[in-house]
Amino acid sequence: MSERTAPRTAPLRARAEIDLAALRANVRALRAHAPGAALMAVVKSEAYGHGAVPCARAAVAAGADWLGTATPEEALALRAAGLPGRIMCWLWTPGGPWREAIEADVDVSVSGMWALREVTEAARRADRPARVQLKADTGLGRGGCQPGEDWAELVREALRAEAEGLLRVTGLWSHFACADEPGHPSIAAQLGRFREMVAHAEERGARPEVRHIANSPATLTLPESHFDLVRTGIATYGISPSPELGTPADFGLRPVMTLSASLALVKHVPGGHGVSYGHRYVTPGETTLGLVPLGYADGIPRHASSAGPVLVEGKWRTIAGRVAMDQFVVDLGGDEPAPGTEAVLFGPGDRGEPTAEDWAQAAGTIAYEIVTRIGTRVPRVYVNEEQDG
Repeated sequence: MSERTAPRTAPLRARAEIDLAALRANVRALRAHAPGAALMAVVKSEAYGHGAVPCARAAVAAGADWLGTATPEEALALRAAGLPGRIMCWLWTPGGPWREAIEADVDVSVSGMWALREVTEAARRADRPARVQLKADTGLGRGGCQPGEDWAELVREALRAEAEGLLRVTGLWSHFACADEPGHPSIAAQLGRFREMVAHAEERGARPEVRHIANSPATLTLPESHFDLVRTGIATYGISPSPELGTPADFGLRPVMTLSASLALVKHVPGGHGVSYGHRYVTPGETTLGLVPLGYADGIPRHASSAGPVLVEGKWRTIAGRVAMDQFVVDLGGDEPAPGTEAVLFGPGDRGEPTAEDWAQAAGTIAYEIVTRIGTRVPRVYVNEEQDG
């Protein structure tokens, strides 16, 4: 077997390059889609796999008014890193760090009476009012308070606690179920219910700083849903929330993450050679195989076995056989790139490389999952950290 010499300066085993200039441009583009509303950049789950603190800083530098997280621990980590301004978190369980969030001036979401009782008690202990946003279930059927008597009780008791100086009702909010499906009847139904539930709270004395329901797809396509604040998650990272709505370029967005690896091995094999576990792929003839040192432990979906696309030396290759824990194989069709040659799994597509959406199609999932699942063994390499201009 002959082998070309590896490059003198070998690249990392793998890297997720995060283009912060692209992220800042995305924030500015999203603000232009909702010019009458403030913008919350959602940085939950390590900013959808991109790195919460660097991405939060870039988003704020580009004009994001709020930062959003799922868990209180994520919000507190942003404060510990020195992020100023408004931060909101919404996924609470009993016994959560309410007092820590109150003392860090974090807005907390409350969907039911158990949470309202816990946050008011924490406010007493902290001797300062909590910033509380009441979440309405307008039809998603997940978090949030049901309309009717449940909402009436939550609003009544929250306003009573506000009158006692224990909290400030800073927001009324909800979340769409099908905003990524244009024309879905639930969209209008949820908007109508949200307006009704907001009106009920305001008629009883609530004076929220922000009312919000719009997520990424609603920000891009439903101006009537923008209210005071829009929450942009996946769109912040340059990924379309739905192929049916349009490509990133259609909305003036650019993907932020490029995932690549260095070929660990290139070798000749005969025809009829089984490849990877279960021999789900057998070489149709004499060929060369390239070993990509990324696997499902790094977040490469096993469901993309025999389907995931990779760019090597300007050509699309396809995963040959099953994705293993730490590696997968591509059939190079007789080409002989040197070990260490870059294999690009996905990126913006500028160089002809696959995109996260291509991987989503290959794995039967959504692009959100593709970027979010990239694991901690893959270092994030930040580029264009300096603010533009």
